[in-house]
Amino acid sequence: MQEIYNPKKIEKYVQDIWDQYNTFQVLADERKEKYYCVAMLPYPSGNLHMGHVRNYTISDVIARYQRMLGKNVLHPIGWDAFGLPAEEAAIKNNIPPATWTYANIKNMKKQLKSLGFSYDWSREITTCKPDYYHWEQWFFIKLYKKKLIYKKMSSVNWCPTDNTVLANEQVINGCCWRCNSTVIIRNIPQWFIKITKYAKELLNDIKKLKYWPKKIKNMQKNWIGYSKGVEIIFNVCNMQTTLKIYTTRPDFIMGATFVSISPFHSFIQKISTTNKEIKTFIDNTCNIMHSNASIHSVKNLGKNTQHYVIHPFNKKKLPIWINNHLLIEHGVDISLSTPAHNQRDLDFAIRYHLQVIPVILKLNNDVPIIKSIAMTEKGKLFNSKEFNDLNHQEACKIIIKKIEKQGIGKKKINYKLQDWTISRQRYWGTPIPMAKTKNGNIIPIPNDQLPVILPENKTIQEIKNISQTLQWQKINIHNELAYKENDTLDTFIESSWYYIRYTDPNFKGMINSQLANYWLPIDQYIGGIEHATMHLIYIRFYHKLLRDFGFVNSDEPVKKLLCQGMVLSDAFYYMNNNIREWIAPSSVRIKKNAHGDIINAETQNGETAIYAGMIKMSKSKKNGVEPDKIIKKYGADTVRLFMMFAAPVETSLEWKESGIKGVHRFLQKLWKLIYLHTKNNNEIIDLHINDLTEQQKYLRCKLHQTILKVTDDIDRRQTFNTAISEIMKLVNLLIKKNIDNIQDIALMQESLLIITKLLYPFTPHFSFIAWKKLTKNQSNIDNTMWPLPDQKAIIEENTNIAIQINGKTRCILSVKKDILQDEIIDYAKQKTIIMKYLQYSKINKIIYISNKILNIIIN
Repeated sequence: MQEIYNPKKIEKYVQDIWDQYNTFQVLADERKEKYYCVAMLPYPSGNLHMGHVRNYTISDVIARYQRMLGKNVLHPIGWDAFGLPAEEAAIKNNIPPATWTYANIKNMKKQLKSLGFSYDWSREITTCKPDYYHWEQWFFIKLYKKKLIYKKMSSVNWCPTDNTVLANEQVINGCCWRCNSTVIIRNIPQWFIKITKYAKELLNDIKKLKYWPKKIKNMQKNWIGYSKGVEIIFNVCNMQTTLKIYTTRPDFIMGATFVSISPFHSFIQKISTTNKEIKTFIDNTCNIMHSNASIHSVKNLGKNTQHYVIHPFNKKKLPIWINNHLLIEHGVDISLSTPAHNQRDLDFAIRYHLQVIPVILKLNNDVPIIKSIAMTEKGKLFNSKEFNDLNHQEACKIIIKKIEKQGIGKKKINYKLQDWTISRQRYWGTPIPMAKTKNGNIIPIPNDQLPVILPENKTIQEIKNISQTLQWQKINIHNELAYKENDTLDTFIESSWYYIRYTDPNFKGMINSQLANYWLPIDQYIGGIEHATMHLIYIRFYHKLLRDFGFVNSDEPVKKLLCQGMVLSDAFYYMNNNIREWIAPSSVRIKKNAHGDIINAETQNGETAIYAGMIKMSKSKKNGVEPDKIIKKYGADTVRLFMMFAAPVETSLEWKESGIKGVHRFLQKLWKLIYLHTKNNNEIIDLHINDLTEQQKYLRCKLHQTILKVTDDIDRRQTFNTAISEIMKLVNLLIKKNIDNIQDIALMQESLLIITKLLYPFTPHFSFIAWKKLTKNQSNIDNTMWPLPDQKAIIEENTNIAIQINGKTRCILSVKKDILQDEIIDYAKQKTIIMKYLQYSKINKIIYISNKILNIIIN
């Protein structure tokens, strides 16, 4: 052990040992309690960013801690390797996407290893490899045969930048979740998977997610969108046609004045074939939706179809109006419009001069006057004939009963969740294993012809020139010529089952059920909150599918979920022709006030730079920090410890190099303390607990209290920052400790061994070397158990009292509990450090808080 802490030298040395002995490889072992810890697998973009580092440090800390508890820990890693960024990079560089992807994986794997993450690399998976997506295709066909997958024409969310369809979950405020482009609407054939069949179970089983953040559970509840209502059958005038309309407010029924219907509803599509005006309106709507205007900013446009439905109670004719805003609502393509009590209906009615009939009294029983604001409260009915004076609950109950009695409708539970659009109009993805025959029949690719291989040695341009992607690739199925499906699968399919493949990545089949059921469910899952209504719904849904096909026996894939916060850093820009030009912080000269706030910034050229604050690190904002540079400068353990110390894991972390420096200084101090202790003591000295002085007992009490606190912080509370803070406090106590006798040496040895263990999940390289030195190479810390507190050291008859002079603590005395004030005063006066203050001073007042503080006020 060198005198100076040199992370660059020790970290590579320790990592080579881990690789040589496959330290973190694991097999199923029924004799041990299993623990499955996994972070959401990364996309191989080329380089790790600090968000990755934080995410994977959290999972590694938890995995290492659980191993020290004696559990059989599975901690794997893989690559979510299909997707649009690879295509974009391939087009830009005129190389195959596979070339770009595999090069990135190689680089990122090197970076992950440099951070010392304890992965079982023998389980590494790459989702763009045929040995992975083969089974995805195989399961697709099984789902298709069970009628859980289907293809239909559909109005879909279209990203004009990425040129592909987006599922509803991938549209955030009218924009693409990935590139933030404004989403438009298109009507094209698409493959869907029936997630709606599992809507009820997905919703009900949220109660099983006991250790998931409440916020995530609420987001999923809202996205699934459970509602109770009634579905009413309306007859269309002069046609042998009915329309089924669902409503959650049957008490509004007498206030209905028209029906709103989507331009893509089957009824409108049907009548448009003989009505040129309606066909033109639909075409115009499509043109608007295909423009770059946000679907949320498009005007509320309508068209009177000149068709009517008959109101079931008052027999009035209600006009059917096409309303383009029904494109926006999930799962709503027709609605009973009551403008007096629905703001969107009222806006539409005002625009097109439609009737407005209020039927609900205000809460004070006054008749509402409806002008530009709808009245949405629940009150008594009026203008409703036989239903007048009924309250909301009574009215809904009686109206539904009447609808059911007349045979024109029934109670219905509805979900906002819609079937998952799983086909994408891109090349770099899993080929959909379906084909179309010459006569137009859609048929699955036979199992013996799977996997449908995606050619990896072609550039995007070559693919387009050869066949306009895969569409015209011929295939012979049962002696019949067919053409492979052109679309590829949504990459969220790959990330919906990878965690199961980790349990046996080399299995000659989709899933080794025996091993899957040994390891599952995941005990700890770590990932970003942005996946709440995408990946985290899909993974739950897919798990239930696999359960129902007999592959797994658990209902939910994840026991405990931790959503880490973002990593933020300073960002700067200047204005260039009213456009923000972002500048790397390293290129900005800044001036701070006394509080450390940035008050002025300028570029190297002297131009004024605008400080945008602490925002999420990103390439586009040029405020990212490259992990490689920081690791090279301070070491991986410093980066890991800072990531876990700087903020609670679920909140945003503000990146500041001053914080990194502070953590590095702490490790240097501890390293020096261990170095001096081992240098001055060639032998390990036994600790004799019964011979300890009061001061030694106090320190040992603090040591074992720290074990309790750190254990609880890591395990139950997952407040890793406070755990590290407790360790730092203990180290500072040790640094100040005088070594006066042999038991001080023994106590220092016990303390440093425990601290090294407590730090091991955070700083494994540092702890590996320190442990070897402290134990004289007798053992390896990777195989040691987590320290247990000595309860006798903590639960003593004595208590620690702070002796203060004028409110400032000068020493700590360990004395018997409930000691009298006079006794503690006499005891304190005997201490040299207290005598120094009292010798030439007069005691004016004494404040004694039993078992805690003795404060001596002097002049």
